[in-house]
Amino acid sequence: MAETLKEKTAKGLFWGIMNNGTQQLLGLVFGIWLGRKLSDYDYGMTAMIVVFTLIANSLQDSGFRTAIANLKEATHKDYNSVFWFNVIVGTSLYVILFLAAPLIARYYHTPELVPLSRYAFLATIFASFGTAQTAYLFRNLMVKQTAQCNIIATMTASLVAVVMASLGFGYWALATQGVLYVAVNTLMLWHFSPWRPTFHLDFGPAMSMFRFSSKILLTYIINIINNNVLNVLLGYYYKPQAVGQYNQASQWNNKAGSVIQGMILQVAQPVLAGIDDDHERQLRALRKMVRFTAFLSFPLMFGLALVSHEFIIIAITEKWRESAYLLRMLCVAGAVAPLCTLFNNFIISKKRSDIYLWVTASLGVVQIVVMLLIWPYGIRVMVMVYVALQLLWFFIWYSQVARFLSYGLLMLLQDIMPFALAAAAVMAATFWLTLGIGNLWLLLGCRVLLAALLYYGIMRLAKVQILQECQDFLLKRFKKQHGQG
Repeated sequence: MAETLKEKTAKGLFWGIMNNGTQQLLGLVFGIWLGRKLSDYDYGMTAMIVVFTLIANSLQDSGFRTAIANLKEATHKDYNSVFWFNVIVGTSLYVILFLAAPLIARYYHTPELVPLSRYAFLATIFASFGTAQTAYLFRNLMVKQTAQCNIIATMTASLVAVVMASLGFGYWALATQGVLYVAVNTLMLWHFSPWRPTFHLDFGPAMSMFRFSSKILLTYIINIINNNVLNVLLGYYYKPQAVGQYNQASQWNNKAGSVIQGMILQVAQPVLAGIDDDHERQLRALRKMVRFTAFLSFPLMFGLALVSHEFIIIAITEKWRESAYLLRMLCVAGAVAPLCTLFNNFIISKKRSDIYLWVTASLGVVQIVVMLLIWPYGIRVMVMVYVALQLLWFFIWYSQVARFLSYGLLMLLQDIMPFALAAAAVMAATFWLTLGIGNLWLLLGCRVLLAALLYYGIMRLAKVQILQECQDFLLKRFKKQHGQG
């Protein structure tokens, strides 16, 4: 019996949670170990060059995953064209980056970045062999298989990084973690995807998609710059240690936010594109996704902000105290980041990559100009302004969604504010109720437990439909698996 759209979405969200939840749990365990073993200098060294790897990976991907997902029918010829295009572009980009490594090192006034860059950039070649396979799994909503690829790659790369860090390899351990993750993930994509390339080279389909995908590509690049602008500027104006402190805070913020954000990425765009011809149905689906995202995102990110100090000190020791303060601020922006992801996926589902491009580009321009003006005031002020801009752009993303659907501002506030206010009230109450606890371990445990119970209790008392639907789905899935056992 064919699955309904609701069932496919529910299954996709479930495996999205499993994927990102497991990855972030692994990231938590290995991140704590590596954070204890390595220094802010080690993290700063890899953070300064990560933007180049991410941009290179986007260039070789060229937005084709999204382009293929929006095709009415995707043929072998389409996948094959994309595959060979990406292999050629990825290899060429590595050669360019290899030659550019001395320039990158000169910009950061750090000669040690030359060999490190050339090693870390190998991920670009490995990634180029997996783009078509990723597109196949993405288009066919094979979220379970995608989750397995990511989890296996995360586990393998993290274990190797831990061993290398134990042996004193420093920032080389972090670079290896990045390269090995991409390599193993690509191998697993080939294992799970039934599609295989042939040696018939025809770049026609890739070129025909490029008009749409080029805007996605440019937007990805701008997005990467937006997300890493502080790493780049801090690396130029300050020492690698300062970059490392910010990067550590940013990583923990991303780890928490990715639990929700990655789940949305797995299902939102394919599902919304599949009902593009029915605006009322699309509005209902989008609002439900907004409520579900807000239901999870606000308590998770506000909760992390609440326990940021004790968590950082306990997990990765006193040497990262400054990152705890930065993390608290970043979590505010992290709470709305999954909603922004949902909105820009809706824009893409409307095949309006031009809107996606200019909204992202405008944020990038404003961020760079503002950061260049305020950098003398210090890192904390830069992060504070960065967060304020992310919140402002959330409403700009919403304004573009409202152009296509009758999604009024009052409707948006009805969908997100109950969860935002409940989460904020819970964290405030938890903070005051636990003020007298001096032991950090006890304080962390009490705050996590009390905040979770209070938020769950409020949702139950308010009879929130999203909570009931989540419980029903998990119970149904448990009974199904139990019956099979």
